[in-house]
Amino acid sequence: MSKRPHVYALPIRVYFQDTDAGGVMYHASYVNFLERARTEWLRERYGYSNAGLMKAFGVVFVVRTLKLDYLKPALLDDLLSVTAQIKDVGRSRVTLHQSVMRGEEKLVEAEIHLVCVTVDGFKPVSVPDVLREQWKD
Repeated sequence: MSKRPHVYALPIRVYFQDTDAGGVMYHASYVNFLERARTEWLRERYGYSNAGLMKAFGVVFVVRTLKLDYLKPALLDDLLSVTAQIKDVGRSRVTLHQSVMRGEEKLVEAEIHLVCVTVDGFKPVSVPDVLREQWKD
């Protein structure tokens, strides 16, 4: 799949709990923000919560690999836009491109490889056909 679907963006504010003592966003907080954006992207764009996927299909998507490039720091009280966009879909794998933006300024760029697995046993399975079809647009 080479077509790049719609870019989803979630606004997130940097709170004190996300920063170090100097007001700079802690590096691990970005991982949480990226997860939130992926979760809301799936819910808002395609109509599935993680609990809904588990109930309807008996599957969940788990992170296989996560590559982050930290370009510039986010700061306390910044309003960020965290994006999610499908890059590629394989049999049981989904690759997403994500970024963290402050206005037009890119702070973090990420590539996430997710694997579709069964809820009971965490064995890799094919991405549900209904999602595969929706992810083509």
